[in-house]
Amino acid sequence: MIGKLDDYLRFNEVALGLREQRQQLLASNIANADTPNYKARDFDFNSALQGALSGSAAGAPGALLKTDAKHFDVGQSGLAGGVQVQFRNTQQGNIDGNTVDMDVERNQFTDNALRYEAGLTLISAQIKNMLAVIQG
Repeated sequence: MIGKLDDYLRFNEVALGLREQRQQLLASNIANADTPNYKARDFDFNSALQGALSGSAAGAPGALLKTDAKHFDVGQSGLAGGVQVQFRNTQQGNIDGNTVDMDVERNQFTDNALRYEAGLTLISAQIKNMLAVIQG
């Protein structure tokens, strides 16, 4: 029974976890907008979600091996789940080598936050539906 509930909520759980990681990356980009030679980073959400749902992230090349059950799962990029962080392509470079475009970062940050809220709304609706079925 618990396994079926986990399967029912798994997609949204994984999606919210990835949205959280992406939000942290985007916030880091915004915080380092004035740091010389800082390179803006991001990851492809769709491919990361597909990899996480298929389970291929754990066996990714270059992934760290755990020698103890208490070790954290950390991918090559330093993010949990083997998410591959990439540098963002710039339209116009700065003289100090910083590649953060504040307009792009703000738009991506807002878009990701809205999608995170939508995911929370979907999970809330799923739980309400399950409670309605249980209570009859």
